[in-house]
Amino acid sequence: MTTRSLRKERIGVVSSDKMEKSVVVSEVKKVKHPVYGKFVLKTKKYVVHDEKNECNEGDTVKIMETRPMSKTKKWRIVEIIERAK
Repeated sequence: MTTRSLRKERIGVVSSDKMEKSVVVSEVKKVKHPVYGKFVLKTKKYVVHDEKNECNEGDTVKIMETRPMSKTKKWRIVEIIERAK
């Protein structure tokens, strides 16, 4: 048997749910600037597969890396942590 490497997991907020079976998830990180020491917000967007179309804009979700499903879609939703209010 071959061992599978660990898949990356991220937590982010759904920023767009306009597509069928896909959502855009934004991950925001606070990163310290190497020279000036100030904390800067860095945003990374992921196109995520949502099979049941159950995510709405503003939901906090946990996503996991998976095989490529399209040109830009390489992540899938594991669970919805918190619904938008």
